Amino acid sequence: MTFHDLHHGDTPLLLPNAWDVGSAIALADCGFPAIGTTSFGVGAAVGHPDGARASRDSTMALAQALRRLPVFVSADIEDGYSDDPGEVAAYVANLGIAGINIEDSTAEALVDPERQAAKIMEIKRRNPEVFVNARIDNYWLGQDATAAAVLERAAAYAAAGADGVFIPGATEPNELRAFAAAISLPVNVLVVPGLTVADLGELGIRRVSTGSLPYRAAMDAAVEVAVAVREGRTPGSATPYPQVQARLTRYADLFRE
Repeated sequence: MTFHDLHHGDTPLLLPNAWDVGSAIALADCGFPAIGTTSFGVGAAVGHPDGARASRDSTMALAQALRRLPVFVSADIEDGYSDDPGEVAAYVANLGIAGINIEDSTAEALVDPERQAAKIMEIKRRNPEVFVNARIDNYWLGQDATAAAVLERAAAYAAAGADGVFIPGATEPNELRAFAAAISLPVNVLVVPGLTVADLGELGIRRVSTGSLPYRAAMDAAVEVAVAVREGRTPGSATPYPQVQARLTRYADLFRE
């Protein structure tokens, strides 16, 4: 079984997104066969807003820290942190993981699809085994947000060698079905409220990402615990300390083997 194979199973690949080693270990311990990173969560964990290529070093450090986990890892690398295809391909090579997610916008503006295709082509030339998930940001940014524009970009990225296409912001069932039917690669979407992973699979979707949702939910949970204690309420339950410590010990042991 390879990371590529997970995109062609009976059901869509549910890819939860971690923001640090602890969250990744917890997700791996829960039985997920593959874990993604979230540039939003990775940047936020060290005090940077999403985008602006601020998560470059943190993403590299996290990807390298997760390489020994017994799961496939895919990193969200924003736009590749460079306009130069060679620099992006070299960055991906140094990650040493199964996949990457690369978006076709910089500073919240869509880039020329030919420019993005050049990055994808160079990434695949240097890293043929890496699963390249090409994110299309038309709907996410509300720029040229038409199905025709999305399909045009998807075709360009497929021709450049991408292995999957990610369309965040696409949520309408009929449109999702049409995208899945028209695009030759596995289609990835974010979690869609009201639709289960099985529902999305019936529409032809092959991968479902949680994005920054787990990070944001974790922040809400942390605040709720502190507020509950302040107000004299009983805080919610949590994984016992010994269990979390045991996870971390097993992870540390991977580096002593």
